[in-house]
Amino acid sequence: MGGGQYGEEEEMIDINFYQKFFGLKQRLMKGEKFGKEVLWNLVEYYRELSPTIYNIETTNACNMKCKMCPRTTMMTRKIEIMGLKDFENIVSQIRPWDKKEWEQWQTFVEKNYKVDRNEISQNNFFLFDIPRVVVLHGYGDPLLDETISQKVYTLSKKNIPSYFSCNPANINLEKSLETFKNGLGIVKYSIESVEDNIHKQIRGEASNFSNSYKKIVELINKKEKQNLETKIVITMLDLGRPHQEEEFEKLKEKFKGYDVYIYKKSQDQVWYQNKEKNTSSIHWLEPCQFPWSSMTIKSNSEAVQCVEDYNNEIVLGNAKKESLYHIWNGKKYDRLRRAHFDVKPGIKCSERCDMKLLGEYL
Repeated sequence: MGGGQYGEEEEMIDINFYQKFFGLKQRLMKGEKFGKEVLWNLVEYYRELSPTIYNIETTNACNMKCKMCPRTTMMTRKIEIMGLKDFENIVSQIRPWDKKEWEQWQTFVEKNYKVDRNEISQNNFFLFDIPRVVVLHGYGDPLLDETISQKVYTLSKKNIPSYFSCNPANINLEKSLETFKNGLGIVKYSIESVEDNIHKQIRGEASNFSNSYKKIVELINKKEKQNLETKIVITMLDLGRPHQEEEFEKLKEKFKGYDVYIYKKSQDQVWYQNKEKNTSSIHWLEPCQFPWSSMTIKSNSEAVQCVEDYNNEIVLGNAKKESLYHIWNGKKYDRLRRAHFDVKPGIKCSERCDMKLLGEYL
């Protein structure tokens, strides 16, 4: 479901809701009109009563100063690391997809989204990797969480795959290998350039390419020698920079011959930068489904509407005090869903997000 690198927030989604809603969603996107209550009743009928966890932000601590991240200039909430007991409490309330559900989803994706399960692309990663994992990043770098390996193990014990994106400059070889051994499903390293000076311009002085590259290669070699199964993903965020395509080709060449999954990632949420969105991500071309498909838990255990809420502006509950089921089916979530139908002014979803709300299709 910071270290996540703004513009890269992918997460576990409710594959059952996505499949049920798909036909109706296509009709809406093609311009078919529905009455508000008719549409509301249909979407609520498709919504599962048991919540799917979108991501668990284990920490919002980060030592980077990424120029494209609102955390650098706008995040004001307290820096925290989620306690292990609080994390375990959340994980105790969720489950993995079973084999039948997962195979049905993969078949559905290939048929309806025309994305092959074996290709390497941004949309393949979103549709075939993200729905099966719980994401452990948000507006922080999980490598700065001393308990991250234990949290990975907590998920592994329940047969729930985990994934996080992080800053490779923060790699500690021993600790990273521990997360691999504890069952980390996917780790993503975000690299913006093969030139240190350019990387620092984008991610801040704490970042680099040269040392990060050496650490990643060493991890790849140790992973292979120890027969560890963690999938290593390398991405470059498409910021529309001059010569970026050349930069990406150089990055691919650097990792040629290594067992990595590498792709260029759209920068999807760009409202705060005052520039036009140019995305190729299926996820961002569709209407927002988060209030019906998945839940985000932040480092202080607050449930918010989605990972984009870097300052926890719309709090829907607290996992320390309430069950996930109670939060998901409670009055605050109901008000949020209604706000999406009403395109309610004055909230982040309607005024400060690039995704279209369902109410905009009415």
